[in-house]
Amino acid sequence: MPVISSRLSSIQSHFESLTDPRTRKVTYPLMTFIVIAICGVICGADDFVAITRFAKVKRSWLGKLVDLSKGIPSHDRFNAIFAAIKPAEFERCLLSWITALHEVTGGQVIAIDGKTLRGSFDKASSKSAIHMVSAWATANSISLGQVVTAAKSNEITAIPKLLEMLAIEGAIVTIDAMGCQTEIAQKIIDRGADYVLNVKGNQQTLRDGIHDVFSEYLNGKPPAHPVGTCAHTQKAHGRNESRWAYVCAAPKALPDRDRWPGLKAIGTVITNTTRDGKECIDVRYYILSKKLSPKKFARVVASHWSIENQLHWQLDVTFREDHSRIRKGHADVNFSTLRKTALTLLKNETTAKVGIKNKRLIAGWDDDYLFQVLIGA
Repeated sequence: MPVISSRLSSIQSHFESLTDPRTRKVTYPLMTFIVIAICGVICGADDFVAITRFAKVKRSWLGKLVDLSKGIPSHDRFNAIFAAIKPAEFERCLLSWITALHEVTGGQVIAIDGKTLRGSFDKASSKSAIHMVSAWATANSISLGQVVTAAKSNEITAIPKLLEMLAIEGAIVTIDAMGCQTEIAQKIIDRGADYVLNVKGNQQTLRDGIHDVFSEYLNGKPPAHPVGTCAHTQKAHGRNESRWAYVCAAPKALPDRDRWPGLKAIGTVITNTTRDGKECIDVRYYILSKKLSPKKFARVVASHWSIENQLHWQLDVTFREDHSRIRKGHADVNFSTLRKTALTLLKNETTAKVGIKNKRLIAGWDDDYLFQVLIGA
């Protein structure tokens, strides 16, 4: 009991700045809702009804963590509380707690990408599906923050807001083609970080210029600047994949170069994938604010996709995020933050050598394991 109490006090200290949205006399402390919700989502609860059912089954154990003298709050109360909590405050408190448990590695790759919560669309109230732009620390599997937009097209304005929230000094920030904007590149530089940005048709002049540089090199023309190369081949999941990475200093004559703050290098990654006898070739172009070795460049590009594979895919498949019908007030955004927090805690628990789905099951079955996930032991 003393160990649990001291650990809970440590968790509570990170939520002291969270505004309690209730104005009338309260029956349950705010931390009761937060701790039960976090534990419930870790153990497989995907909505407020499931969280309440979880709390009733685990009442004896949860009573060691929070005040349950008034019983278990109803699912409607959970919904009302999380609909009213300010998302930015809630996320800030959760991140403070997570980073106290699991230190974010300095200088790592921070991937930024967006995801639409399809189930948040509500035709009856004309509420659009919300689009979340998230930052993911790839080395530590930690969700660093998110910004809500009304549509995917608004990522361009959301990304600078997200960058303002993050401590990214010394990191390499990767963003897909939609975020390849001069203002975003400047913001990354201003925040003391470097960028590796995917270039596509929305920056056609720049993209064509990079294409011409590497096309000439691959066709045997001596390059104006030395081109570093590396190759990697792997066989997995019934497919063969070969990947070549090329990087060189940005030529002074590169079209559109002068618009891009801090531009130091350009790169391309060519992937040849064969599956069931069918060959698919993919070519991607990049701008870099830091000259990287070919191997480091290839690792950075590969790291970016962890936000899809380790965050967005897990949220969809394991946490069933796209099936969620939570919509009231801020509840959809706050529940999204709960999912990311649970995923971060589960990924950073390494004693159970199983996937996230089975870790959730184990946490639901084993109170000691749940406590271990919760405190980051």
